[in-house]
Amino acid sequence: MKIGIFGGSFNPPHKMHKKIALELIKKHYVDKVIFVPTGNKYKYKNNLLSDNIRLEMLKLMCIDNEKLEVSDYELKEQVVYTYETLDYFKNKYKDDEIYFICGTDNLSYIDKWKKGEYILSNNKILVIKRNTDDINTLLNKYKDYKDNIIVTDIKENEISSTKIREMIYNNKRAEVYLDKKVYLYIKENNLYKGGI
Repeated sequence: MKIGIFGGSFNPPHKMHKKIALELIKKHYVDKVIFVPTGNKYKYKNNLLSDNIRLEMLKLMCIDNEKLEVSDYELKEQVVYTYETLDYFKNKYKDDEIYFICGTDNLSYIDKWKKGEYILSNNKILVIKRNTDDINTLLNKYKDYKDNIIVTDIKENEISSTKIREMIYNNKRAEVYLDKKVYLYIKENNLYKGGI
């Protein structure tokens, strides 16, 4: 089985996250996708909702599809780095192929991540193109790892969790970008009203 690992803050998870996962499955890049939300200890994100709330939203988004799963592996008291997460899943699913799902925005500086070259050397990376990024420049930058980098024909649109949080905060209609269950959960719990 081919398993895609999809990390992110998912603050909140939105339709594009789900669409990317389902497209990867539909086009046979992977057989299932595991969403792995970043823990609150991650220093580059200072406005995250609690781990449990973001985990719950992801579970609601994935509840209707057995090929989509959610893992709480990174929700720990200490920071968990991407290379650790990928090693964990490779060890857990020894008989399966593990793929790291990565947008071109993140790929552009993955070499600066903790053990970034280790990630590039030891993992298959499924690249999701964003309209603003030049994929050929990136492929040239990482030419030493070209056998591990798979550029998918899936494009990400420019909707972002940041934009959705701003819309909710400003009482604008964000439900078009959110799974219905996620939207209702946000509304019922009055999330993102205290600031962006």
